[in-house]
Amino acid sequence: MKNRVLHKAETRGYADHGWLKSYHTFSFANYYNPDRVHFGALRVLNDDSVEAGMGFGTHPHDNMEIVSIPLEGDLEHKDSMGNVSVIKHGDVQVMSAGSGITHSEYNRNKDKLTKFLQIWVFPNKKDVTPRYDQLTLNVEDRHNKLQQILSPNADDEGVWIHQNAWFHLGNFDKGVSAEYTIKAKTNGVYVFVFKGDVTIDNQQLNTRDGFGVWDTDKIQIQADSDSEFLLMEIPMAM
Repeated sequence: MKNRVLHKAETRGYADHGWLKSYHTFSFANYYNPDRVHFGALRVLNDDSVEAGMGFGTHPHDNMEIVSIPLEGDLEHKDSMGNVSVIKHGDVQVMSAGSGITHSEYNRNKDKLTKFLQIWVFPNKKDVTPRYDQLTLNVEDRHNKLQQILSPNADDEGVWIHQNAWFHLGNFDKGVSAEYTIKAKTNGVYVFVFKGDVTIDNQQLNTRDGFGVWDTDKIQIQADSDSEFLLMEIPMAM
């Protein structure tokens, strides 16, 4: 029997730091909800808006797979491995923190917000050598179909992480439907809607809602309006 969990947009944690406004689907920093600590190996799903010229100063991470997906604007990344890069809408960035890394992220635009999703996934290997990668995607490849942007395999489509996980983006016109078959039977799927209205397995979702399903082998997706969403297949056991 399928299990499911619904996280409506307005139930998320929220932090307003002035320069940063962040919605937390799962417990993070000063937001703690014992019922919303993680979804399987998915630990953090933050919906961040960074003011012009502002950002996150240098800070450390370890033993976490960190994925950033820009939704609007640009984000400049610098890290202790010597990487300096800018990610923008259409890109996906991944960082395996492994044995330890420091990095900073800034909105270098002087006149507009940067909005991005920050996602943390527990790795399946501890203390790996830290690594960084980013990829510019063809956004047309998600129009009315699911575009794979992340997998466990370095030679597969998208970026890769140290976890048995697959991420897909969809940009569906109203009325378009799709079926997603789960690749590993012990995995679940968590869907986050960027904008629009989507029905997943008879559950109606709206902008910024999240919905998790597990103990199933496939899910049905129906766009009730023009919509954009992220589908994350994640191990449920760690």
